[in-house]
Amino acid sequence: MPILLSEILDHPSFRSADPLVRSLAETAGSRPVRWVHSSEVLDIAPLLLGGELLLSGGIALATATDERRVDYIRELAEREVAALALETGGALPAIPASMLDAAEQLGLPLVELRSVVPFVGIMQSINSMLVSESVVQLQKADQATHAMAAELAHGGKLDQILAVLARIIDSAVTLLSPSGAPIAGALPPAAAERARGSAEAARGSVISIDVPVRGVLLARLEIDVPDGADAGLARVAGDRAVDILGLALLQRTQPGLHEMAGTELMRAIISGSQPWRLQELGPAAGFQADAAVVAVVIRSRDSQQLRATVDKILHDGGLKSASYVEHAELIALVALPEASAQAARAELLAALAGLPVEQVTAAAVGPLASSIAQAGWSLAGARRSLELAAAAAGGAVIDAEALAVELLAVESLAPDARADFVRRQLDPVLHHDAQRQSQLLATLAVWLDSGCNTAQAARELHLERQSLHHRLQRIFELCGGDPRKTGRLAALHLATRLARL
Repeated sequence: MPILLSEILDHPSFRSADPLVRSLAETAGSRPVRWVHSSEVLDIAPLLLGGELLLSGGIALATATDERRVDYIRELAEREVAALALETGGALPAIPASMLDAAEQLGLPLVELRSVVPFVGIMQSINSMLVSESVVQLQKADQATHAMAAELAHGGKLDQILAVLARIIDSAVTLLSPSGAPIAGALPPAAAERARGSAEAARGSVISIDVPVRGVLLARLEIDVPDGADAGLARVAGDRAVDILGLALLQRTQPGLHEMAGTELMRAIISGSQPWRLQELGPAAGFQADAAVVAVVIRSRDSQQLRATVDKILHDGGLKSASYVEHAELIALVALPEASAQAARAELLAALAGLPVEQVTAAAVGPLASSIAQAGWSLAGARRSLELAAAAAGGAVIDAEALAVELLAVESLAPDARADFVRRQLDPVLHHDAQRQSQLLATLAVWLDSGCNTAQAARELHLERQSLHHRLQRIFELCGGDPRKTGRLAALHLATRLARL
């Protein structure tokens, strides 16, 4: 059985750190831990596999911006880290409220270590326990792969091969195509009994493992691990089963050139390949080299299940597309008709707004790229828009082009320079709002965003036009006059947009 976070927190080596669970306190203890790791590097998430208990003294976090701290939490949560343990009282006097809020919202257990202890002692003690558990898991995983290989050698079909794996790891397994279509699947013998015992069988976690064939992603193995089953064993056995499943897939069907090229194109875009490489892969995947494209990024805990829905939306809209799932992100590249690219992009935004709200954490459509060579730029814009969205925009689907000003400012201006500009332009308004709890800044922002259309701004603010006129008059007095007559209109509009950041 896996070693849970509660067992680790109760271990003598860990108790001496006086741990206190600060987020997800009711459920954190049931998280299985695969390994204990220590790092002060904020960009550590890509180097983790998931399931780690990460220890940190908070040295880098102490000097990081609040935005970077929240990004750190988000990246660890997306990597499905078991928990983050932060030492307080030294470099980091207390865990910032923004990190606690983010951890609670994103589902990352956050543990405060209120006493200073050598991390090396904790890791030696706990990891020795985990190694012993891993040996048992490896032995069972080897049994599974040997049995699957024997089934394949005797001519077993994919369903039969998967049934061997499902029985040993006591979890439902499904093999999906890169587009999310089911290829084969199997249930463990205990699944029917669990279903009879409750109206809805308890669902623990879903593990997704790539199944590449000849270096190209041909399928994904999805393991639905129920509560009580060993997620660590499921992960190890699934990883060990990849080669056998690849051989079985090759016997079943050869990967098509079009599908292979589409997968490689998406991987090249995500990894930041050179434009010539994208132009080379694009035509083979059905994208003309000079076609206008946009990138779509959707963050969801059910990104694999959501993929089929997104692909159908794009197909029904007559749009050529390719999609790829990476951790909690579903990424799609969409080709738009050259003659009506902007109109088609607007229709795409509207169509994506119909995605199931309960499955989508956040979604964004990147800026329009004039060719496949700029697909990476569109993807970067979509991702950055999601980071800015909470402060700068609303709605289920974020339009990166609506945040062009904010994106330019974040990329080109230092935070202090942005703050100074806002203060120089809006200091009297900001002071008035702070002293009198008024809404002058919000009023000014809506009015400017509406193109100085008073009637429209009044409707958006749910105000009588006369009330809005009174507010605007007060704003004009504070700002030195009607900005439409002073040449300050552009500067004030920019300042209100930057103030949201």
